[in-house]
Amino acid sequence: MNPGRDHDARRLAAILRGLSRRFAVSERADVACCGMTVAQAAALHALRAEGPLRLGDLGRRLGITPSTLSRNLERLVARGFVARTADPRDSRAAAAALTPAGRRAAGRVARQDEAFARSVLGRLPAGRRAAIVEALADLLGAVRSASEACCPGAFDHLPGRASAPVRAIERAAARARRTRS
Repeated sequence: MNPGRDHDARRLAAILRGLSRRFAVSERADVACCGMTVAQAAALHALRAEGPLRLGDLGRRLGITPSTLSRNLERLVARGFVARTADPRDSRAAAAALTPAGRRAAGRVARQDEAFARSVLGRLPAGRRAAIVEALADLLGAVRSASEACCPGAFDHLPGRASAPVRAIERAAARARRTRS
């Protein structure tokens, strides 16, 4: 037992809980401004990032049940943000795709996310911003690795690769490491 390491682990857990809660609150507020739920915004984000998806694939990417996906998609279809189509590869399956209005709505949500991130960065000391972003990218990699080590397959419902914003963070962290080396 290492008291210093145990203290650091407790502190990290508390920081992660705090960050998670704060981001969840801000995310709910941001998407509420767009008149949708977090789950609906997540569906728009996934369709924006991946393009049209079979409903089963979309549900797996979002980690939600078919009935929850169906309810969320019904609301998005009713608002004209998503269109359901027959899957050309399998006539028994359906796919979902963003409409032009859905692309605009997904863009609004993404811009709000980015504005919030800029606001957070603006509150950090200018000289430490790059190092903090790099450390967060490292933390994300460690969380992924630890999650897979303790719960293999627990995140199989997520896309096989990181989202575009996460990939951008990871690339920026790698560039910063190379620059300092």
